[in-house]
Amino acid sequence: MAEFGSQERSSFIASDRVEGTAVYNPAGERLGSISRLMIGKQNGQVECAVLSFGGFLGIGNDHYPLPWRMLNYAVDKGGYVVDLDKEKLHGAPRYDLGREPEFDEAYTRALYTYYGVNPLF
Repeated sequence: MAEFGSQERSSFIASDRVEGTAVYNPAGERLGSISRLMIGKQNGQVECAVLSFGGFLGIGNDHYPLPWRMLNYAVDKGGYVVDLDKEKLHGAPRYDLGREPEFDEAYTRALYTYYGVNPLF
């Protein structure tokens, strides 16, 4: 019997195991790590993964919400791969910790538009 939550054997993963997971671009460069997930209150679906990027030892990090559908889990890397280069990331919507945007429909729609992803609502 497979252990519940096993990344290799299950299509499910606990949210606390996603937080801190590395995010890479297709070239294998580490872009940062996931600091939190944003879940839709009405539909219960993960809408965004917030990528923590920059800074030093967690100080001065910027937080970049990424549409969840952009991330693909790569077992060989033990992390997520997103088709995104650092230049696109530098111009992306971001925020400082403690100054989170209002994740309303307008913000989410603008975020998805920036990345060229169709929102599901």
